[in-house]
Amino acid sequence: MSDLPPIKSILFMCVANSARSQLAEGLGRMLFGDKVRVQSAGSQPSRVNPFAIAVMGEIGVDISSQLSKSVDTIDPSSVDTVITLCAEEVCPVFLGKAKRIHWPIADPASQDPTITHDQVLARFRGARDSIRSMLERFAQEQVRSG
Repeated sequence: MSDLPPIKSILFMCVANSARSQLAEGLGRMLFGDKVRVQSAGSQPSRVNPFAIAVMGEIGVDISSQLSKSVDTIDPSSVDTVITLCAEEVCPVFLGKAKRIHWPIADPASQDPTITHDQVLARFRGARDSIRSMLERFAQEQVRSG
């Protein structure tokens, strides 16, 4: 047993809060239910990527009502763990005393016109599955330490 307090709230962050952090928010809600408050945000919020909605729907998780949010709208006192998902870009900064974890996941979204629809879907599935694997491991660690 650990002396660490149990996780009550997780904030997932990436730049646009459109793909990786949205996938993570949906997966976090699926894994933790109402035991943990799960949020996502970004430094340059845009919109939830339709590919993120599609690949989450494939596993029975509906994220179509999630919204892209600015990190500035998140109350630092409402978060005890921040998980950043940026890889090649600069991750947003979150002010507050939250524990920080970094999982570098390549952005599955692409503006490259040579990448086909199926290739983009495959990239989103890969990001979803990577995040799910890390989140399941994280959840198991919390059970063991809590």
